[in-house]
Amino acid sequence: MSIRIVRLGTPKLPGEGVRLGTVRRPPRGAPKNRYSADNWFDVWLPNLSPSAALVSMARKLDDPATWKRFASRYEAEMARPENSRVLDALAALSHRANFSMGCYCENEQRCHRSVLRKILKKHGAKMTG
Repeated sequence: MSIRIVRLGTPKLPGEGVRLGTVRRPPRGAPKNRYSADNWFDVWLPNLSPSAALVSMARKLDDPATWKRFASRYEAEMARPENSRVLDALAALSHRANFSMGCYCENEQRCHRSVLRKILKKHGAKMTG
């Protein structure tokens, strides 16, 4: 049992389980009734995505200094009690069920999901990949 970090919109892997979308906005042009069928997500958790202010910062994430600030600010947002409690619950569930979490970004190394992976590990989550 574990959490897999994925790129939303990619084909689901066998045993991946429920897919959680940790994105600020749903996929453009996709009807709501197709989110799951088209491998976007089964459940939308926008509170685990970067804030709108951080999403606007994401346009310049190729700059190492900007990336470092982005990651630090995202970690601070996830440390807020309302987010930290959700992360604790997901970490606990990762020991009993398979599920995945993700974002649309092509490059995980410059995406909040790489930071989310580290945060989940700190919360005691069992991770795959």
